[in-house]
Amino acid sequence: MKKQNSSLYKGSLTTIVMKLLQDNGRMYGYEITQKVKELSQGEISITEGALYPTLHKLEAQGMLTPEIEQVDNRVRKYYKITENGIKETEKQISEIQNFISSLQNIINPKHQPRLTPNTL
Repeated sequence: MKKQNSSLYKGSLTTIVMKLLQDNGRMYGYEITQKVKELSQGEISITEGALYPTLHKLEAQGMLTPEIEQVDNRVRKYYKITENGIKETEKQISEIQNFISSLQNIINPKHQPRLTPNTL
């Protein structure tokens, strides 16, 4: 199966990351990339070059908080969503759902209910 055009999800990357953290608790970068791949059945692949700048930006904005841990003689940085991050995620998801609904109406207008004098 062909992978999705990266430009279609780039604008949604912050929402994808924050929603995963909201649903899964804390996660580290590689874990996030693998979860996206798993949930999208391989259709969406996030590169480290896209993910880490997004994580750092969200951390600077107070949407995520880092937790550093020693794992097998390595330092691993976990990210956890903050209360502000949860609020922003819910807002962004609502906006995306509204956009998808509008897009579906444009792409497939025949399924829209038609207003007739009897339905007004």
